[in-house]
Amino acid sequence: MPSKKYVAYVSSYTQGNKFGISIYDVDMTRGRFTEKDRVAISNSSYITMSHNDKFLYSITDLGVESYKIKKDGLLAKLNMQSINGMRGCYLSTSYDDKFLFVAGYHDGKITALRLNDDGSVGNITDEIYLKGMGIVAERNFHPHVNCVKMTRDDKYLLAADLGMDHVNVYSLNHTTGKLKLVDIIRSEQESAPRHIKLSKDGKTIYIVHELKCYIDVYKYEDRGNQPYFEKIQTISTLNDYHASGSAASALNISADYKYIVTTNAGDNSASLYEIEKEGTLHKLLCLPVSGEYPKDATLFPNNRFLVSLTHESNTMTFFYVDLQKGTLIMNGPEMKVEKPNCIIFLALS
Repeated sequence: MPSKKYVAYVSSYTQGNKFGISIYDVDMTRGRFTEKDRVAISNSSYITMSHNDKFLYSITDLGVESYKIKKDGLLAKLNMQSINGMRGCYLSTSYDDKFLFVAGYHDGKITALRLNDDGSVGNITDEIYLKGMGIVAERNFHPHVNCVKMTRDDKYLLAADLGMDHVNVYSLNHTTGKLKLVDIIRSEQESAPRHIKLSKDGKTIYIVHELKCYIDVYKYEDRGNQPYFEKIQTISTLNDYHASGSAASALNISADYKYIVTTNAGDNSASLYEIEKEGTLHKLLCLPVSGEYPKDATLFPNNRFLVSLTHESNTMTFFYVDLQKGTLIMNGPEMKVEKPNCIIFLALS
């Protein structure tokens, strides 16, 4: 049986460069990319795919853009839709692919939009401006929504507010697309919850905290239409001997849901964890990734290689991964890409 073919999509900021999304063919044997195409879009700071793998959605300066994914992995633009606010920083879909959610870092806003059957983005169904005042520090002073992610049972939207140091939990009305605040997961002051991932069965939630450089692990269950969260672990994203001024950035889960990758700016390192049976994390390594400010990093779908996007160095760097020995070994030269921010793999059918 022939092995699967993969493409990778990399989103970038476009400062003097009109191509915000780069598409690569993935060499799963060598752990390298070959550029396939580039898409003209302004400041594609984050991208996501529908759960049926048919459509790709991207942040852009004016709102969000939708694309149909062709059989060869190339993208055909469907439409652009305004989010009626400042440029977003993260987006994701509901598990039934009926709604798109956008996180607003700059204006502290959550936007919910309906998705049409053809994959295009429809009208706004809800807009929530978060309120409040954090401690008097540069950015932890007012709301900054940095991530929006549905629980895997498609009942609740988790919204990480990096400025207020908590994750808001909203129930979703799947008919109207309206959101209702039902709970708050509170983090330490000045911890800055940044990104959220969920286990394959949806019963474990991982929240990485940018300023205090750790991952909180929660057990989740729905108890009669009321969400319940229990913290079971806090684990550092750094070594004991790390660079000062470090900030945790990426949070990605492997294709087989057995490993988690995070990155640390300042320390310019990547950390790799094994997900244990009960959902807790066992750190396998924390090692340099050769470049300034790794904004994102993820394992290849075969877990044999790792790619890191070093935002300030304008590069992608590649590594061999030895999960048993806990090592990263440089795999060939860096690849140039302007201000990379986010990467996702897709297996072609």
